[in-house]
Amino acid sequence: MKIKSKAAVTTVAAKKTDSAAKGAAKAAKKASAKTAERRVTFTVRAEAGKAVYLAGCFNQWNPTGKKMTDKKKDGVYSTTIKLAPGTYEYKFVIDGVWCADPENQDFVKNDCGTLNSVITVK
Repeated sequence: MKIKSKAAVTTVAAKKTDSAAKGAAKAAKKASAKTAERRVTFTVRAEAGKAVYLAGCFNQWNPTGKKMTDKKKDGVYSTTIKLAPGTYEYKFVIDGVWCADPENQDFVKNDCGTLNSVITVK
């Protein structure tokens, strides 16, 4: 009977080791994904007191997905988001009006016939 007991303990220990290895692999993958992300700051000038948001392919073009703030109350709105390396299209939404980034010369024509600004994160 002692042999059966030892076999059962060995099986349980093997399952725990496999589970721990899987957990460590998931944690390592998650950590490497986070280190690959870069902090990217978006800035736009608008009249003070406006409602300004950032929308793009990184937030499913949600027009109120990322609010931008005018900390100094001087009409310079900004926000920072984390993005993995890649190319992203975006626009600013100022009081409900979609606007390409006037400071960014990289843009593409979209399906609506207007322009989307483009940023490449390395």
